[in-house]
Amino acid sequence: MDLLSNLALGFSTAMSLQNLGLAFIGCLVGTLIGILPGVGPIATITMLLPITFGIDPVGALIMLAGIYYGAQYGGSTSAILVNIPGEAGSVVTALDGHAMAKKGRAGAALGISAIGSFIAGCVATVVIAALALPLTDLALRFGPTDYFALMVMGLVFAVVLAHGSVLKAVAMICLGILLSTIGSDLETGQARMTFGSLHLADGIDFAVLAMGIFGFAEVLRNLEGGEQRDVIKGTMGPLLPTRDEIRRSIAPILRGTGLGSVLGMLPGNGAVLAPFASYTLEKKLAKRPQDFGKGAIEAVAGPEAANNAGAQTSFIPLLTLGIPPNAVMAIMVGAMMIQGIVPGPQVMTESPTLFWGMIASMWIGNLMLLVINLPMVGMWVRLLKVPYRLLFPAILIFSCIGIYSIDNNPMDVVFTGAFAFAGYLLIKMGFEPAPLLLGFVLGHLIEENLRRAMLLSRGELSTFAENPVSLILLIVSVGLLALSALPSLRAKREKVFVED
Repeated sequence: MDLLSNLALGFSTAMSLQNLGLAFIGCLVGTLIGILPGVGPIATITMLLPITFGIDPVGALIMLAGIYYGAQYGGSTSAILVNIPGEAGSVVTALDGHAMAKKGRAGAALGISAIGSFIAGCVATVVIAALALPLTDLALRFGPTDYFALMVMGLVFAVVLAHGSVLKAVAMICLGILLSTIGSDLETGQARMTFGSLHLADGIDFAVLAMGIFGFAEVLRNLEGGEQRDVIKGTMGPLLPTRDEIRRSIAPILRGTGLGSVLGMLPGNGAVLAPFASYTLEKKLAKRPQDFGKGAIEAVAGPEAANNAGAQTSFIPLLTLGIPPNAVMAIMVGAMMIQGIVPGPQVMTESPTLFWGMIASMWIGNLMLLVINLPMVGMWVRLLKVPYRLLFPAILIFSCIGIYSIDNNPMDVVFTGAFAFAGYLLIKMGFEPAPLLLGFVLGHLIEENLRRAMLLSRGELSTFAENPVSLILLIVSVGLLALSALPSLRAKREKVFVED
């Protein structure tokens, strides 16, 4: 009965006119940036952070969440029609989706993608609602040692699941934690690593760092690629798949939903693995595996369901434990902190309208996305032809205005530019920026819980070994880090993330 009453509270919150409007805006913007390759949800959510200052916390987070899972829907459109994935999770969709489009079955590919995404999104939201109460109850029993160990494990997962060098991922996490310590000491108020600058006295602003590292740096990186887009010409075919295609897609959608729901909860961006895992599974189970890569509808249905289920269940560790599993969730943590909300298990008890309102809005958002993606597909095809030379200058101008409007401080824009240049150089040198942002967000919480643990134990490090939960979590962390360094596993790990 508690779950039903909580869901009733959530729907009453999400169904208000303002929140419905913000959910629709989020889904629409998410679909748009998912379709336009080179923008992405991380950069977009970062750019829109300043706008959320004037909106109540529930509406702001509903809109930002809509952008995230809306981008997963939209990313498949550009992957199928242009063979350019709008999102990392749509890389697998491009393999068979574009092959179907070349055969005049683009409509069926888009249709099964939207249907699979809708089913997966609805099931994933049920999973979030079902796991919310037990996980929150568990988290409320955690002490500072448990939380410290849990956050360390989250960062280790970020290392293991980041593509590229393990050493580079560790370096980026350490750099993120180091940047989080700039400013005033948590206990004494003493200035740390500010170099006498008053602009750094309060630390580095989250929006400034995220906008520079992801937003501006991503624009600079995409300017290198030129404009090589070949939109499918000719007939798209009917939007609804045939009866036989639907029959062949049901099992892959269900399997993809299950895989995505589980992997999305893993700290360290496990959601990115979901479509790859689904594609591999479907190919192994297929009666004709030789058709994969040539337009097999199962290879579109399964990965798309896994992609969207993973995107939505990644909210579980954020809402129940306060730990962001990926870079987008780290930005959501920043958005919550900007609104004066501390992420974690106390959100459910202190802000139940926010917690359950967000969950209910995901059901509504999935319905909106079904309408936005199928009937409006013609408009999205035309938007794919928007030249980058018009798109990117507009993004930079509005982003600078947004950053300046946070504190009316021109130095924020200067710092954003500096971080953009640094982010661009890091990308060019093969360093993935997502672990840096996770390290920055969790750095404050790791330091706070480590200090509390040390104070309670009077400086005894053995307190982590005496507590069984923290001991198990730390052993798992060390084991995962050791396994990721093994040459055989490292080769398999890198193979998963090949996008060519």
